[in-house]
Amino acid sequence: MVKEILSVLRHRNRYLKDEPILDASYVVIDTELTGLNERKDTIVSIGAIRMKGNRIIPGEHIYYVVRPEKDLSKESILIHGITPGETLSGIEISEALTGFKRFIGEDIVIGHCVSIDITFLNKELKRHHLGEINNPLIDTWVLYEWLKRRFPEEKCLSTEEKGLYHVSRCFGITVENTHNALMDAFITAQFFQRLNYFLIRAGIETTRDLLRVGHAFKGGDRFKDSEIHNF
Repeated sequence: MVKEILSVLRHRNRYLKDEPILDASYVVIDTELTGLNERKDTIVSIGAIRMKGNRIIPGEHIYYVVRPEKDLSKESILIHGITPGETLSGIEISEALTGFKRFIGEDIVIGHCVSIDITFLNKELKRHHLGEINNPLIDTWVLYEWLKRRFPEEKCLSTEEKGLYHVSRCFGITVENTHNALMDAFITAQFFQRLNYFLIRAGIETTRDLLRVGHAFKGGDRFKDSEIHNF
């Protein structure tokens, strides 16, 4: 119990202090799922890429294909392209989750609509008695929505389209091999790179600022300064 309390305090204290966003460590993640029903569906694959500031670190990534506990539907196979045969050579979800948690460490976790990924990851982590993800969470969609209101004249910040692929193409990002967890994490990392330019122009220079406007559950214009301790 004492170790758990100290761990939480260390985690919170790290992000109570300001750190330049261009010096911070991030892990960009994505998951592919059997569906979006939190009660019935589960994870098929996990991808994650490490960033330092605005730089994607070559070779610093993980990708796991998981043996799901329910059959893949035809609809989900058409989306993520992972066949039942591929999942047979995959690893157990508990092994994938252990490797994933080790990889993200205490870094800031980034994803596009990342609350979906975290919901499924934490569901499986708890089910396998592996704790949960308490890392600070940045949602690139929340950042995008916040920036749209600050730069309405910018073409790529004026679309109502929520999809990652659409907005990424507008920023000149190559979108291919989609609905692969690692490739989608790579696309999201590049999208975050593009957003950083506008964030700095908007005066967002530290991790505290970044969490204030981009937190997956509390960021953007919904943010209350009194809640910063929960980051």
